[in-house]
Amino acid sequence: MTNIKVGQFPSTRLRRLRMKDFSRRMISENTLSVNDLIWPIFVCEGNNIADEIKSMPGVFRYSIDNILKELENVVNLRIPAVALFPQIDHALKDENGSQAIDENNLICRTIKAIKQNFPDLGVICDVALDPYTNHGHDGIIIDDIIHNDATLDILEKQALVQAIAGCDIIAPSDMMDGRIGRIRNILNKELNHDQCEELQRVDRRSYRVFQTTD
Repeated sequence: MTNIKVGQFPSTRLRRLRMKDFSRRMISENTLSVNDLIWPIFVCEGNNIADEIKSMPGVFRYSIDNILKELENVVNLRIPAVALFPQIDHALKDENGSQAIDENNLICRTIKAIKQNFPDLGVICDVALDPYTNHGHDGIIIDDIIHNDATLDILEKQALVQAIAGCDIIAPSDMMDGRIGRIRNILNKELNHDQCEELQRVDRRSYRVFQTTD
């Protein structure tokens, strides 16, 4: 008599469970639906602009007015959230990325426009200085070295202005040590002020890989 071990081939043939649609659906470990999708939006200054990004064929950089038009399709498709990435005018860039903490900067104006027109749509914002610095680095440079702690002072303020503008999820990509704690602390601190009560709803998520579009 052949000694067949249970759980091993040939007594166990996992293809049997994969051969029909109903069984595949019953044993599937992971499912992907529209609820898992985030639409990235690349935003620029101007009006009626839709510029194709050469490094990403079929993907466009939009001005705020055109973003609102595009979001009609996003909402109709029931995509739950969008992520914003700005193209900052070179004239506004400086060594410290100071435009990042301007409460009327491109990202903050985009957030406000989206929330005014689509209040239930989730808005995710990148927290990093590289779009705003004239040297293109994520951090403040002091004596030719990225200064971690000086960068944190800017990043926490950047996160705060985005949250006040209406951002739902803060998503830092800067890679500075300690920035998650600093961002969380300043958001919690500002909850003490009535005008910033909406910050209670702000989540924060960190991600590591994104496409360079500038």
